[in-house]
Amino acid sequence: MDTPKNSPPSAADVAHLKATDTTGALFTALCLGLTGSAIALTQARLFVPGVLGWTLWTVGQLALAIALLQWFVLLHECGHGVLFRRRSLNRVVGHIAGFFSTIPFSAWAPVHFLHHKWTGWQDVDPTTQSLVPRELKGGERWLMNLCWKRWIPAFSVIYRVSNFWNLPRLRTLLSPAKARHIGVNALVLAALYLVIGVVVGPVNLALAIAPGVMLSLMMLEPIMMSQHTHVPLQLSNGEPVNAIGARDQAVFTRSLRFPRWFSAAILLHFDAHELHHMYPYVPGYRLGAIDYDPGNSFHWWTWIARVRRMPANVFLFSNRNDTGVDV
Repeated sequence: MDTPKNSPPSAADVAHLKATDTTGALFTALCLGLTGSAIALTQARLFVPGVLGWTLWTVGQLALAIALLQWFVLLHECGHGVLFRRRSLNRVVGHIAGFFSTIPFSAWAPVHFLHHKWTGWQDVDPTTQSLVPRELKGGERWLMNLCWKRWIPAFSVIYRVSNFWNLPRLRTLLSPAKARHIGVNALVLAALYLVIGVVVGPVNLALAIAPGVMLSLMMLEPIMMSQHTHVPLQLSNGEPVNAIGARDQAVFTRSLRFPRWFSAAILLHFDAHELHHMYPYVPGYRLGAIDYDPGNSFHWWTWIARVRRMPANVFLFSNRNDTGVDV
């Protein structure tokens, strides 16, 4: 690409970066294979005695955590309609990814659309409204800081429940038709989870997947929270405002720099969040071809180490202009 690194490419410059069904199918097949292998390994303790069986179980839990992390990424890509070229394939795989991510795809797609539309307006974007600065009660602050300090992924769970399972809230954000679709999708997912729990048994199910699920939430939490938290955002204060264009949203976004292989093969460049907001129509697996650095990225561990030293209430309900902390 001839565009200089200090000048963002135009839409025409990146028009050739399109989704392909072959690439989407490849990532889906790899994720399915990893998931199946992980579950098989977690069952090894039932057939392989002693230390070896539990070693295989441990490897299986680690693999499951990576697979669940990637299912979330695939859900994100399908929500944008960019994992595959064909819309029908994005919908089918989106629902499968939603099952593994415990997020109804019918809720993810419209809510995430609103997030992109209103990025930069903290009290209008439905995914950041809960972090508008407010006075916290003592018990709320204590529990929040405890979870943050102990790496308990409470915020990953709250993010899912409040944004994608809270049907009364979703009815206020979306049309009645979309809210009904979400209700059906949520009911089907809940029924599937219940049936699996009954058939497998709660104890066996916990031994098979609980550590992997917990680890995946712990891995995903800092990635998600890095994207817009503690970044200076605007407040509408209830006044009518205009949506900020995609090309201008980079200043309200942050990226993390993971190892290239991890970013490309596992995250599909989900960590390049500034570029994603600037070019949401470009598949994540093609973002690496955009030769432009918006300038607000951090090495993943440097950023995590810094924010983990901050109290959760400070990190969540203020921004770097308030604290002076370079994150």
